[in-house]
Amino acid sequence: AMGYYLDGRANIVFGTHTHVQTSDETILEKGTGYITDIGMTGPIKSVIGMDVEVSFKRFVNCLPERYKTAEGKAKLNSCIFDINDETRKVVNVKRVNL
Repeated sequence: AMGYYLDGRANIVFGTHTHVQTSDETILEKGTGYITDIGMTGPIKSVIGMDVEVSFKRFVNCLPERYKTAEGKAKLNSCIFDINDETRKVVNVKRVNL
């Protein structure tokens, strides 16, 4: 809903909840670039960046557990939005996963 509300008022609208990147990147009718969830930057072997074992403990025991950032190889989710300098409208959008 926010993308449609801001269409033509903002160049780019993106959400992030540090989860899996959505594949709904688009250019809206009035030229606003949009993606629901741009994704996460952080450790690949993790639960939204959290150490897997700590996450299991929280889930299985239903008890609070101190958050611990996972370690190891990381990933980067992002988007590249190309904007026309004259019209200020997005002309291309591409998801990036590194």
